[in-house]
Amino acid sequence: MPIDSGNLALKGLDDLFSTEENRQEEQREQVQQIPIDELHPFTNHPFKVLDDEAMTRTVESIAQYGVLAPLIARPRPDGNGYEIISGHRRQYAAKLAGLDTLPVIVRQMSDDAAVILMVDSNLQREHILPSERALAYKMKLDAMRRTSGRPSKENVSQIGTQKRSDQIMAEELGESRNQIQRFIRLTNLVPELLDMVDEKKISFNPAVELSYLDESQQRDFLEAMQDTQNAPSLSQAQQLKKMAQQGEFSYEKAFDVMGQEKKSEKDTVTIKNETLRKYFPRSYTPKQMEEKIIQLLDAWQKKQQRRNER
Repeated sequence: MPIDSGNLALKGLDDLFSTEENRQEEQREQVQQIPIDELHPFTNHPFKVLDDEAMTRTVESIAQYGVLAPLIARPRPDGNGYEIISGHRRQYAAKLAGLDTLPVIVRQMSDDAAVILMVDSNLQREHILPSERALAYKMKLDAMRRTSGRPSKENVSQIGTQKRSDQIMAEELGESRNQIQRFIRLTNLVPELLDMVDEKKISFNPAVELSYLDESQQRDFLEAMQDTQNAPSLSQAQQLKKMAQQGEFSYEKAFDVMGQEKKSEKDTVTIKNETLRKYFPRSYTPKQMEEKIIQLLDAWQKKQQRRNER
C-alpha cells in the first residue's frame, strides 16, 4: 500500500505540537492533595517550628478554615515522599489540627535552587531569631556561590564586571554586605552560646566578637560567664577575641575579664557561682537561688528592724 507523504507530514506535525503541549502541561504548576505523612522537613532546615502563641493561632485558623496557601515541596531523591521547601509551620499546625492531607505545589528543583527558595520564603516572617537568620544567610550564600560559579582567571572582563554573590544577596535583602557576614559569623558559635543569643542573654555585637574564639575557648568562656554570672559587654568580648588571636586565652583570663566591673555595675556585688553552690541543692537554677537569697535578706532585714525598735 503506497504511503501518503502528505498524511505522514501532517502526522509528524501533530506529534510535534502534541509533545510541546504535553511539555507545557507538565511544567504548569498544579495544586495536589498530598498525605501529610508523606511531607518531610527540608534537610538542615534552619528555621525553628515552635509551640508558641503564634502556632496556637495558626492551628485554630487551620482547624476552622483549612490550609489556604498551598505548601511548596519537591520529590525526594529516594522516591519516599516529598521534601517541604515552604510551609513547615503550616504542616506542623495541620497535624495538630488533625488534617490528613495538605494542598501542595510540587516542583522539580535542584538542591541549590531549593535552598534559595526555602530561605527566601521563610525570611518573609515577622519574627526571626538571630540563629535562624545566621544559618539561613549562610545556606543561601553558599547556594548562590555554587549556582553562579566563579569566573575563570583567563576571563578578565568577566572578573571586572561580575558582582559578588554576597553583594547580590545584600541588595535582595536590603542589608549591607558587612551585616550579612556578621550574621554568618554567628554560625561559628557553639550551640549553647548561639542559644543565648536567641534568648537575649548575649547581645548581637559581643556574640560576633566571641565567634572568633575556637570551640575549646568558647567553652572556657561559657564556664567563666556562668561562674561570674555576667553577660559579656562588647568591650569584654573584644578583649577575649584579642587574647585568642595573640595565643593568650585561658579560662583564668576569661574569668578575670568577665569579673571586671562595668560602668553600669558600679554598685553590683558579685558572688562566685562556686561559693553560692555550697548553700543550695544542685537542682536549683540561678533564678531560684536569687529568689531564695532575696527572701532570706528580707527576713533578716525585718529581724534587724524589730531589734532596733526595742
